[in-house]
Amino acid sequence: MAPPPHSKPENTLKRAQELIGVEQQQAALQLLHEHVTSKRTRNSPIASLEPVMILFVELCVDLRKGKLAKDGLYQYKNTAQNTNVGTIETVFKRFIELAEQKVTEAQAKADEVQSSLEPSDDKNVDDLEATETPESILLSTVSGEQSRDRTDRAIVTPWLKFLWETYRTVLDIFKNNARLELMYQSTAHQAFQFCSKYARKTEFRRLCELLRNHLQNAAKFSSQMHAINLSDPDTLQRHLDTRFQQLNVAVELELWQEAFRSVEDIHTLLSLSKRPAKNIMMANYFEKLTRIFLVSENYLFHAAAYSRYYNLLRQSAAAVASGQSPKKDNPAVTEADMTKAASFVLLSALAIPVISTSRSRGALVDVDEARKNKNSRLTNLLGMSQAPTRAILFKDALSKGLLKRARPEIRDLYNILEVDFHPLSICKKISPILSQIGADEGMEKYVGPLQQVILTRLFQQLSQVYDSVEIKFVLGLAQFPEPFHVSAGTIEKFIMNGCKKGDLAIRTDHATGVLTFDSDVFSSAKAMHPGSGAGSAETESRSVQRLQSTPAEIVRSQLTRLAKSLFVTCQYVDPSFNSERQRNKEAALARAKEGAEKEHQEILTRRDIISQKKEAALKAQQAKDNEEQTKRLIRQQQIKDEEARRLAEEQKQRADARIKAEQKRIQREEMEKQIKELKATTKVDIELPEDLDDLDSQRIRILKLQALEREKNQLGEQLRIAGKRIDHLERAYRKEEIKHLKTDYEKQQEEDLAAYEKAKAEELKESEERHKADVELKHRLSRLVSPYQTFVKTVKEQRKAEFEKRQKIAQKELESKKAARVKEVKERIAREKREREEAERRQREEEEREREEAEAKAKAEEEKKAHIAELKAKREQERAAADEVARLQRQREEEALARRKAGAGAPRAVPDRTFSREPAAEPSSASGPPKIALPGGKPSWREREAMKAAGQAPPAASTSPAPAPAPASPAPEAEAPKRSGYVPPALRQGGAPGGGWREREASGSGRAPPARAERPERTESPATGGRFEAARGGDRWGSDRKPASPANAGGYVPPGARGGAPPREGEGERESRPPTQAPAGGKYVPRHLR
Repeated sequence: MAPPPHSKPENTLKRAQELIGVEQQQAALQLLHEHVTSKRTRNSPIASLEPVMILFVELCVDLRKGKLAKDGLYQYKNTAQNTNVGTIETVFKRFIELAEQKVTEAQAKADEVQSSLEPSDDKNVDDLEATETPESILLSTVSGEQSRDRTDRAIVTPWLKFLWETYRTVLDIFKNNARLELMYQSTAHQAFQFCSKYARKTEFRRLCELLRNHLQNAAKFSSQMHAINLSDPDTLQRHLDTRFQQLNVAVELELWQEAFRSVEDIHTLLSLSKRPAKNIMMANYFEKLTRIFLVSENYLFHAAAYSRYYNLLRQSAAAVASGQSPKKDNPAVTEADMTKAASFVLLSALAIPVISTSRSRGALVDVDEARKNKNSRLTNLLGMSQAPTRAILFKDALSKGLLKRARPEIRDLYNILEVDFHPLSICKKISPILSQIGADEGMEKYVGPLQQVILTRLFQQLSQVYDSVEIKFVLGLAQFPEPFHVSAGTIEKFIMNGCKKGDLAIRTDHATGVLTFDSDVFSSAKAMHPGSGAGSAETESRSVQRLQSTPAEIVRSQLTRLAKSLFVTCQYVDPSFNSERQRNKEAALARAKEGAEKEHQEILTRRDIISQKKEAALKAQQAKDNEEQTKRLIRQQQIKDEEARRLAEEQKQRADARIKAEQKRIQREEMEKQIKELKATTKVDIELPEDLDDLDSQRIRILKLQALEREKNQLGEQLRIAGKRIDHLERAYRKEEIKHLKTDYEKQQEEDLAAYEKAKAEELKESEERHKADVELKHRLSRLVSPYQTFVKTVKEQRKAEFEKRQKIAQKELESKKAARVKEVKERIAREKREREEAERRQREEEEREREEAEAKAKAEEEKKAHIAELKAKREQERAAADEVARLQRQREEEALARRKAGAGAPRAVPDRTFSREPAAEPSSASGPPKIALPGGKPSWREREAMKAAGQAPPAASTSPAPAPAPASPAPEAEAPKRSGYVPPALRQGGAPGGGWREREASGSGRAPPARAERPERTESPATGGRFEAARGGDRWGSDRKPASPANAGGYVPPGARGGAPPREGEGERESRPPTQAPAGGKYVPRHLR
C-alpha cells in the first residue's frame, strides 16, 4: 500500500487549528503527532516546523499526554539539533512553562473549592508515580465529605505528576548532549526547585539517581556524536553547580543519605577538575558536610569538617584583603563570622567522645577493615592526607590561635576539660557553661556529647586520686543543670560501656554502694595508663591531665629509671668511665675517617648500580606498559565490537518489538472497529472483556451471533407481551369507537371536500400563471431561432472541413509509419536469420572441434594402452627368462647336493692335517676351476658362458639320465616361492668392482679369471610393490639351508672339499690346500707348532 501523502507544516498547522475550532483537540493532537514523527518532516524547514511544535506541546499539556509529548519532542530534537539549537530551547521552555502554569491554576482552583480550609502544602501525596490505592477509592466513594486532601488529590496531584514527568522527559532528551548542555542544567535546577517547593522527597531521590546515571553514561558513551566532555572546565563547572544545588536541596529536605551521595558526587567531579573550585563553593561544601556528619553522630569528622570550613574562611578573608581573589568568588566573612566559626570548631572538637567507639577491647587490637575503608572515604571527602584525631584537631586549633577568637565560655570549657585537674569541681564549673550553650539554638546539639566527655574526664581524674569512692559521692559530683540532668542509671550505663571498651577499669559493688578503681600494678588495661591511644579517640600522651604516676606506670618504668640513675652515678663516681667514653668516641671518629673514602666509593658504586637497576626497571616498565597498552587497545577494540554487536542486537529487538506493537495496534484497531459495528448493528448490550487483547475474529463473531440471538429472543418476547396487551385494549377501543364512527365519517367527508376545492383552485391559478409565463418566453426567444440555426450550421461546416483535413494528414502519417514498420520488421527478420545461421555455424564448428578432440584423446589412450601392454609383455618375457635360469641353477644345485649326500654314506679316512710346504700338484686339466660332473653330461654354467663369449652354440643337453653314483637321491624339493626384501650383493647386477674371491685369486696367480655368468636383469614384481627382486629359489647358494656333512659332525664344508673333489687352483691355503699328511697318532697340531 502506498504511503499517505505528506503535507507541509503550514497545511498541517491550519488543519489542526480547524479541528481545535470544532472542539476536536484529540484529533488535532493525533494529526500533529503523525506529522512530527514522520520521516519526511526531517526535510521541512525548521522555521515552519516551530509553530507546529508549539501547538503540539500546548495540546499535549492540555490533554496531559506526556508519552506523546516525549515522542514528538525527541524527534524534533533529532531534527533540529544540527541546524538550530535555539528553536529547541524555545519549544522545550514553552513546554515546561505550560506545565508549571497548569499546576499553578490547579492550586488556585483547589483553593477556590476549599476556601474555608487552610492552604495545603501538598505534602500528603508521598509518590507522584504511585497510582491511587483501592482503599482511597473506596473511602472516597463511601464517605460523603470532601476534605482538602481529596480535593488536592483530585485537582492538584495529577498536574504535579504531569509536571514531574515533564522534567524527567526534558532531562532524558537533553542528556549527554554538549549542544543542549545549558538547557539540561537549567532544567535540572528547575526540577530541584520543584522538589524543594512542594517537598517532593521521593521525586528528589529519583531525580538524584537519574542525574547520577546520566553522568555515568556520559563517560561510557563519550565517543558518540555531540557527547559531553568532562575534561572541559566549563562543562565540569556546570555539573558542579548542579550538584551543589542538589546538595542544598537535600539538606533542606533533610534527606541526609542523598546529601552524602551528593557530596561524593561533588568530590568525584572535583577530582576530575583541572582548576580549583571557587572558595564560595567549597565553603558551602564543608558547611553541608558539617551538618551531615552531625546528623550521623560522627563527631570526629564533624569537627574535622568544621576545621576545614574555618581554614577556608580564613584563607578567603586573607585573599580578599590582599586582592588576590575577587569578592564574588569568596564567601562574605566578617569578624563575627570568624568568631562564630572558631567557637564551633573548638566546641565540636571538645564534643568528640574520648571513649573508643570500636567494638574490641585491648590496646593493640586491629581495627575493623570496614571501618578503615569508611574512615578513608571520609578523609578523602575532607581532602585530608591522614585520618583526623582529637589530639590533631586540638593541636591545629591551638596553632591557628582559635582560643583567642572563640567565645569566652568555650575557652573556659576547653581549659576545664583539657588543661585543669579538678575532679571534685569539674561538673560544678561546667554547669553554667552548659546552660549558656543550651540557650544557643545552634550549640544546643553539642550538650549530649559534651556530657559524655565530662563524665569520661571525671572518672579518669578520680582514678588518679582515689582507689574507691561511694556511688552517692560520684552522683553528687556528676550534677548537671536542668534540663540536662543525668540519672544514676545513665551514669552506670556509661561506666559499663567504658569498661567494656577498655577505657575505664572500674568495679561496681551495689551491696556496699562503692566504685573501686582497678589498681593492679601488672594490669595491661588502657585505664592504667590513660592517654594511650590504642583504642580511644585520643592518640597522644597528653590527652588526660596527669597528677602523678600510677602504680602500674611506676612498675612498668622501674628498669628505665634504674638505668638512668646508674648512668648518672657512674659519671660522677668513676672518672675512668668518662675517659673511656671519650676514648671510644675518638676511636669511633678515627674509624669513621678511615672508612669515609671507602664508604664514599661504595656509595658511588651503589649509586651506579641503582641507576642501572632503575634504567633496567624503567625499560622493563616501558615494555610492560607497551604490552599493556597493546592489550588495552585490543580489549577496547573487542569491547567496541561487542558494543556494536549489542547495539545491533538491541536495534533489531527494538525493530521487532516495534513491528509487533504495530501489528498489535492494527489488530486492536480492527477489533475496536468490529466492536463498534457490532454495537451499532445490535440493539442489546454486549458483554465485552476488560482486556480487548483477548479478543479475536472468531470470538467477535460468536459475540455477534449471541447478541443477535438475544435480540431475536428479546423482540419475540416483546411482541408476545405487546400482542397480549394490545389484544384486550384494542377490543375495548373498537367497542367504544363504534358509537362515534358515523359522526366522524361525515365530518371527515366535509373536511376532505373543502380541502379538495381549495387545492383545485390553487392548482388552476398556478397553471394559468405558468402558461402565461411560458407564452411570453416563447415570443421572446422566437427571434433568436434563425441566427442560432445559421451559427450552428456555420460551426458544423468549419469543424467538418477541419476534421477532413486532419483525417487526410493522419492517413498520410499512418501510411508512412506503416511502411516504416514493415521495413523495420523485414530488417529484423533478416537480422534474426543471419544471427541464427551464425549461431548454427558456430555450433557446428564447436561440435566438430569436440569430436576431433575426442578422437585424438581416444587415439592417445589406445596408443598408451598398446605401449603399456608391450612393456608388460616384454617384462613378462624377461621375468620368464630369469625364472628359467634360476630354475635351472636351482636344479643343478639340488642334483649336486643329492650326489654329495649319496657320497657321504661311505666311510672316509681321516684326512692328514699335517702342514706340508710342498708345492701343490698341478692339476691335470687346464687352468680354471675344477669341473663338476653334471647329470646328463651337461656343461657347467661357466662353460656355457665361455661358449657364448667365443660365439659357439652350447651343446644340447642329453636326454639320458646320468648314472647314479649313489643310492637314489630324494625327490627334488618344490620350487621355492619368490621372496621380496634384502638382496645380497653377490646376486646384484654387476657385483662389486673388484669381483669375487675367484677373480682376486686368479689375478694373484696370473691367470685370467673365469667369466662370470650374466646376471638376470632387474625385474619388478607386482607382489613386491615394484621393488627389485632377483630370481632365486632360496638363499644365495640356491638352497634353503647350508648342507650338513656327517664327516665333520654337521659342520660347514667348503664347496671345494665337498664330495671328494680336488681343490681348485688358486685358492688359499685355508680353503683349497688342506694338509696332506697327519702327525703321528693322527692328532691335531696347532698352527703355531706346525
